[in-house]
Amino acid sequence: MSEQTYKVELLDGSSYKIFAGVYNDFKSKAVSEYKFELAPLEYEEFIDAVEKKYLQCIVLKENEIPTAFLVYTTSISESIELNVVHCLGTEDEAAKFKLLIGKFLELTENERKTHVVAYPMLGHQSVFTGEISNKFGFKFVGQVVLRFFMGNASSERILENMKLKELPEGYKITGYNDSFKEETVNIIHESFKDTQDALYDTRYKTKEGTLDIINKLTGGIYGEFLPEVTSVLLYNDAPVGFVFANITGGKIANIPLVAIKKEHRGHGFSEQLLNRTVKIILDWTKLGKRSFSEVNVTTETNNYKALKLYRRIGFKEDYSYPQAYLVQKK
Repeated sequence: MSEQTYKVELLDGSSYKIFAGVYNDFKSKAVSEYKFELAPLEYEEFIDAVEKKYLQCIVLKENEIPTAFLVYTTSISESIELNVVHCLGTEDEAAKFKLLIGKFLELTENERKTHVVAYPMLGHQSVFTGEISNKFGFKFVGQVVLRFFMGNASSERILENMKLKELPEGYKITGYNDSFKEETVNIIHESFKDTQDALYDTRYKTKEGTLDIINKLTGGIYGEFLPEVTSVLLYNDAPVGFVFANITGGKIANIPLVAIKKEHRGHGFSEQLLNRTVKIILDWTKLGKRSFSEVNVTTETNNYKALKLYRRIGFKEDYSYPQAYLVQKK
């Protein structure tokens, strides 16, 4: 079927009823095919978010019937976050994808003069890497998700059998409190400003942007923050390292940030911090204080040092995906 039979436009009230079919098709596949950790919004909640401009939705219609859509937002970070592209079935899928991306770039032309586009191509979406790279100029950072499952005997044995050195004099590990925020911002900024993470989340490049990340993390915007589980390395009572922890789903714990101040690296402190954080989550689950199904973490596929570190804790690689990004429009 040719592209001329398709119409691509922003979703509005005139299409809400007939759009429900393609949205609910996506919703039924979000976890299994798109690797979403949480079930998407219910349809009524999704429409409410669109009406309030929290989300923007571009819909593709075939003979006036929606058969594909794209969702993006500019309200979470400094990046334009492209959340998902979903097609009903696979017929003419690549053509539909290109039309939706083309419309998205048209609608965000002004915003892209000052904002990077970030697009985690989770699950089935990875089949479009060729189209999005060759036609639209997106670049990629490979990402791998690792998981430590509660009740996994092998992982628990690795964690329990870790041989950790005693902390040198002057060092200790504690939980997080807000008095650490200024140093947190400084350390996270210095640790991430020149990394691949900053390519698709440019907030890391400035202290102001990093503060926004920390405020949203500790303020619960990215899921429930766990200050007791978050591990902080102190040297002479000043913070020099962090392993943050929050909840991204009802029973899913996540480690979003790991950083050690440059002059304190190379002594195995990240291992110590991760060990403490995962052990607390495991202990809470066994004691019934909180119920977690897993701890997960994401890192670059070519960050071999980090991959080895997580394996030593008991994490196991689950799946990888291309993190697509498009630099600011010149």
